[in-house]
Amino acid sequence: MVLFRKRLFDLLPLFGLAVVALAVASQSRTGTSYYVDSSTGSDDNDGLSEKQAWKSLDKVNSVRFGPGDRILFRAGTRYTGQLRPQGSGNEGKPIVIETYGRGAKPLIAAEGKHGEALLLTNQDYWEVNNLALTNTGPRREEFRYGARVRSWDYGTMRHIHLKNLFVHDVNGSLVKRDPGEGHGITWENGGGKVRSRFDELLIEGCHLQRTDRNGICGYAAYRGNQAKELPSLNVVIRRNLLEDIGGDAIKVWGCDGALVEYNVVSGARQRCDDYAAGIWPWASDNTVIQFNEVSGVKGAKDGQAFDSDGFCTNTTFQYNYSHDNDGGFMLICCSQSNGTVVRYNISQNDRTRLFHMAGPIRNIEVYNNVFYVGQGIDLHLFLWTGGGEGWPQDAWIRNNIFYVEGVGRNSSAERRSPANDGTHISEAGFGRSGKVVFERNVLHGNFTDIPAEWRAMLQDPMLVQPGRGQGGFDGLHGYKLRAASPCIGAGVEVKNHGGRDFWGDPVPQGRNPSIGAHERR
Repeated sequence: MVLFRKRLFDLLPLFGLAVVALAVASQSRTGTSYYVDSSTGSDDNDGLSEKQAWKSLDKVNSVRFGPGDRILFRAGTRYTGQLRPQGSGNEGKPIVIETYGRGAKPLIAAEGKHGEALLLTNQDYWEVNNLALTNTGPRREEFRYGARVRSWDYGTMRHIHLKNLFVHDVNGSLVKRDPGEGHGITWENGGGKVRSRFDELLIEGCHLQRTDRNGICGYAAYRGNQAKELPSLNVVIRRNLLEDIGGDAIKVWGCDGALVEYNVVSGARQRCDDYAAGIWPWASDNTVIQFNEVSGVKGAKDGQAFDSDGFCTNTTFQYNYSHDNDGGFMLICCSQSNGTVVRYNISQNDRTRLFHMAGPIRNIEVYNNVFYVGQGIDLHLFLWTGGGEGWPQDAWIRNNIFYVEGVGRNSSAERRSPANDGTHISEAGFGRSGKVVFERNVLHGNFTDIPAEWRAMLQDPMLVQPGRGQGGFDGLHGYKLRAASPCIGAGVEVKNHGGRDFWGDPVPQGRNPSIGAHERR
């Protein structure tokens, strides 16, 4: 397993040599390079060399750039206002924003006087790299962002790459309202004349810190399944670090085949008073969420590391590490949520509930995960809730290890607690949930209010050293199986299982796998 945190921080330098040799340098270019230097430049210059650099964002915003052009900001410089460059590149010749010289990332401070520090609207083929963005006003306001890209009454907006940005201290609205709540980085598509979307949106290697309400989030103006009629394609959110986020950390909206991987979320829902979670999709199909670490989500108004939400089909959560989240590991909820797969993940010391299964969700598969519950934690292994829209149906729970040194329960509820803290008035059982299959799961520790048939495999799974995980993936070897573990080869076969375990070892086809996240033979 790669040293996850080390590789991530290698991609997130906040200071040091700014690389002028661009990531797209292998592509042919015929454009012009323009230099910007707020310390020694002048807007009367032509901008074509370091000595003739422009000075201001106003000058940059007044120019319409073309395919292959580069806009180079001097490292260590600061700009007040909004970066709103014009023009579009084309295939093989994007317009690139980069830095030159040595020092900190060039800082663009919107100071609450603009809706966003960086704005791209109805433009194609842009790559924005190695900038610092902040947007702090005297008070919180709606529609305040760090970076915002918009496809509005435009059609398909293509090839937008945001890489290695440091987005911090955005004091947008903490109230959950679509639109209007604040974001560190947001993409949005809509319009009443021309249906619009994105194709090839990449957000990679960015560092977000103290952004309110949210971190990296999409917004589609189309409601429910309408957002999927013309979905955004090739959306990738990769290797980002999100710290001290006011509400939701990463939210995918209106996409097909989005990939969310190798991100670290350290602290979400830190300041909002409404419902928020770590990483989740909405109105999206075929989303893959993998190799992420989520910790420190605050409170039980949701408060989970992960969420498979409404109007989503075929969402897969695999090879993730969740720990120390107040609201638990996973929420699966809302109308037309169908086909969620949760496999080969590790949860350590999540609280309140491991799974909240809420509403008319369908066709859930939970297999080959490890859940560790430390001493002093009393939680719902599963909390089943329903109401007017219906209850969960068709859940297959197989080959998991529940290692509980605290207390684990199985509960149901129809209403929330009057304390308005996100918890429920619960009782033992499944409520009106139907067809819950619990098969070949190993339970070790302390359990109450669980069905008798769940006790079929009450035994020590013989993990190497459970409960010792910390930050990062490289300390999780304690969740592997010992050589004498009764879990080896004792699981039930699952088709289309992804081909590998948590550590990358192959999972066999046509024979019984091991129980847990480690495939040992």
